[in-house]
Amino acid sequence: MTTQKPICRRKSGATGRTIIGIVLLAVAFGLTGCASTTEKKVERAAVFYPPLPNPPRIQYLATFSGPSDVGAARSAFLDFLVGKDSGESEAIQKPYGVAIHGGRIFVVDTRGGGYAVFDLQNRRFDKVQGSGGGKLLKPINITIDADGSRYVTDTGRDQVIVFDREDRYQRAYGATGQFKPGDIAVTGDRLYITDLKHHEIQVLDRQSGNLLFKIGKAGSKEGEFIYPTNLAIGPDQQLYVTDTGNFRIQKFNLEGKFVRSFGAVGSGFGQFARPKGVALDRDGRLYAVDAAFQNIQVLSPEGKLLMFFGSAGDDPENINLPTQVAIDYDNVRYFQPYADPKFRLEYVILVASQFGASKVNVYGFGRMEGMDYTSDAPPAEGAR
Repeated sequence: MTTQKPICRRKSGATGRTIIGIVLLAVAFGLTGCASTTEKKVERAAVFYPPLPNPPRIQYLATFSGPSDVGAARSAFLDFLVGKDSGESEAIQKPYGVAIHGGRIFVVDTRGGGYAVFDLQNRRFDKVQGSGGGKLLKPINITIDADGSRYVTDTGRDQVIVFDREDRYQRAYGATGQFKPGDIAVTGDRLYITDLKHHEIQVLDRQSGNLLFKIGKAGSKEGEFIYPTNLAIGPDQQLYVTDTGNFRIQKFNLEGKFVRSFGAVGSGFGQFARPKGVALDRDGRLYAVDAAFQNIQVLSPEGKLLMFFGSAGDDPENINLPTQVAIDYDNVRYFQPYADPKFRLEYVILVASQFGASKVNVYGFGRMEGMDYTSDAPPAEGAR
């Protein structure tokens, strides 16, 4: 893993005797340089799933919780002016949704009243809270469209708020009492929105915002929901819905016809206790977050458990009350330097956790050079 040096930043336009005096004091006490880079860091062994000597499929790569995780370090002079502890307020407090697009990680902070942006290329950290018609109250999830538009579900406003690629407010979907949105999937001219209040999926026309049709209703039969929370559209152009209250994931075509379900309540392989986020890779493997088991199960397109990874704890790779998972192929180059030199990444997996020091963990799916992957090992013992 490579370690980036912090950036020295200077504020311009400050004048007056007070500023000059502070600068002189800073010079006298040696505070004008960048923060020290001589601190010793403990090197930790790479974390793989399954662990070596098995052929690993997934490696823990990095954690993003605040400005310093993207290299947006502050100078010692700024710490002298405003105090070292002031940066803690910039850290993510209680995330739910996570997405990645164009070299930027987007994390919805349910307590911060907005979403954080980790710019991997420019090593910047920003927070977007919106203003006026775009003011965010209690955002939950975020989806990034191909053009960079951000769709944010807000359960404080009971609306979906849209920002453009420059984080400028564009419009809002949802009339008073229409829905309590949990997640949103965007495809073509349609928006698929989970409605936590009416236990259904509402499908809107993206241009007009008009309701096209609904999927499901409250209940436990096939095609019915109890608190549908998260959505994903797979490579098969099918809609996957986390039916949290029924402990399963349901699959529909884009017209709302039920196809099949995955999982049931229980503590065995392929079963769920509190399913949340769902994502699919290009081969149709399904990644399902379970907030109760505090891990991610990986299922085949047929519903067979292939493996699971993650556990609660205090180490950087641990996840604590995980919520959302996202899969990305387009930004692998930013994370390959974090991987073992012999482990070649195919895609990255981002997982948000509401508690613990690690708020967003990034894992890489790939192959280790020189290892045999011709046979799939059965799930390891101790899944729970």
